[in-house]
Amino acid sequence: MSKTFRAWKIEEPLLLPVTVADFVAERHLARFVLSVVRDEVDLGKITGTYGSELGQPPFNPIMMTALLLYAYCSGIYSSRRIAKACGERVDFMSIVGLDVPDFRTISDFRKRHLKALSELFKQVLLLCGKAGLVKLGHVALDGTKIRANASKHKAMSYGRMAERATELEAEVAGWLSAAEAADAEEDKLYGRDKTGEELPDWVADKQRRAEKIRQAKAELEAEAKAAAEAECKERAAAEAMREAEGRHGRKTAPPSPTPDAQAQKNFTDPESRIMKSKDGFVQAYNAQIAVDAEAQIIVAQDVTQSASDCAQLLPMTDAVETNLGRKPEQASADAGYCSEENLAGLEARSIDGYVATGRAKDAVAGTAKDEAARAPSSTQPAETPTRVEGMRAKIKAGGHASPYRLRKQLPEPVFGQIKQARGFRQFLLRGFEKVRAEWALVCTAHNLLKLANGRSLSVALRSAVAAG
Repeated sequence: MSKTFRAWKIEEPLLLPVTVADFVAERHLARFVLSVVRDEVDLGKITGTYGSELGQPPFNPIMMTALLLYAYCSGIYSSRRIAKACGERVDFMSIVGLDVPDFRTISDFRKRHLKALSELFKQVLLLCGKAGLVKLGHVALDGTKIRANASKHKAMSYGRMAERATELEAEVAGWLSAAEAADAEEDKLYGRDKTGEELPDWVADKQRRAEKIRQAKAELEAEAKAAAEAECKERAAAEAMREAEGRHGRKTAPPSPTPDAQAQKNFTDPESRIMKSKDGFVQAYNAQIAVDAEAQIIVAQDVTQSASDCAQLLPMTDAVETNLGRKPEQASADAGYCSEENLAGLEARSIDGYVATGRAKDAVAGTAKDEAARAPSSTQPAETPTRVEGMRAKIKAGGHASPYRLRKQLPEPVFGQIKQARGFRQFLLRGFEKVRAEWALVCTAHNLLKLANGRSLSVALRSAVAAG
């Protein structure tokens, strides 16, 4: 008994849709991103750079911006993979049409307009605020280590630099001497106008490597000197404040302007740093976010070269006000952000802080064993409770119902969505400023996805109310 199957029309000519937008559903994310980029954000800093009519007409910068943002929303970051998707996936075709940009065009556009693209973060954030997705009732801060586009094996410690540079220079000098002797012998045999074999390429490579090592050594020395001078100024200011308050602290040795022998510099991305992560020690940057409790919108973001989070609490809190024009009512963070100065800064800004003073599992019970190491107390007399001690008592009194718990519940899912769901685990670009701009793009894509979900939910609720 035969069975009738649906007709298989793989060789039948097709009548294409009226527009490429018909390739995807009406509420598809690609349509949403294209609509936001075309109608709701200001791309003047990008479109304004095109003036000359000479040469081949470039791709529309509005289309290229929408393409990049949609690719980041889809977890595709490589220019080659983006170009491939434009030729194979109908959702990408609905943005670029049937005129696929080359991967070099995509890469060059991102490099050329990187700063302007990173500034879209604030515009998208304001759109999230208008949509009611940002309340600033509570903001949680956290950081995560993201690998740099460099291997940790391409780094060298300060103590090894001088020794290795000398070795390379001596080796190159030996080969140059041997080459000169060989040239002299060949001159006797063939005459001075005849050339012998050229020096091996690796000799020049070793020369360049020795020069690079010397340069990295000088950079480490300059960084150590600048850090020592900054620390001396901070100590002097703190000492003057203590004397003005009638307190006296223990004198400490001045900081050394010489780099530590273990200090390292990477030759692929010199501005990245060795940092400890869950995967061990990696060549990385420390990516920071502040997340609003209403809909997990990222309200502030940045990247730092320091493995420690402590110095980022107040700058990130101020960045929230810069981006949205008002301060959060509450802020929470883990123990890496805890210090007397940070807690004093939150008080001065009238922000209700919930900053962990020790290990998370012991914080509410008030039995943390490493609180002293994570949050050193000030030099005030023992009978005067420090801000860290006050925070510890505040968290203990609040129990498990305290907003303190939000310090993990808000940023950790966002990092999971970025790193696991959308696969962003390593920066593509090199250099601190480029990495900061790339992280801003990643956070912009996250907020765009939240905005799309928020607007879709609003439409669904209005439809349900109208039907009811």
